[in-house]
Amino acid sequence: MNPFDKEETKFFVLVNEEQQYSLWPDHLAIPDGWNKTGPHGDKQTCMAWVDETWTDMRPASLRAQMAPKQSDQ
Repeated sequence: MNPFDKEETKFFVLVNEEQQYSLWPDHLAIPDGWNKTGPHGDKQTCMAWVDETWTDMRPASLRAQMAPKQSDQ
């Protein structure tokens, strides 16, 4: 069975440099380029935090590119 589907699996919430989020089983090594953030716990708790926190799905680099420049204001 996939560890993401097991009821007893505990997760970390991860974030990358583009401010994109992911759930990751806590028994696996964290992949390069990702860091722990937010709660550690069951899938439902972690997903609720991600849903509340990650309100703009655009990568950070795209948000920066699209932001009005200081001279435009």
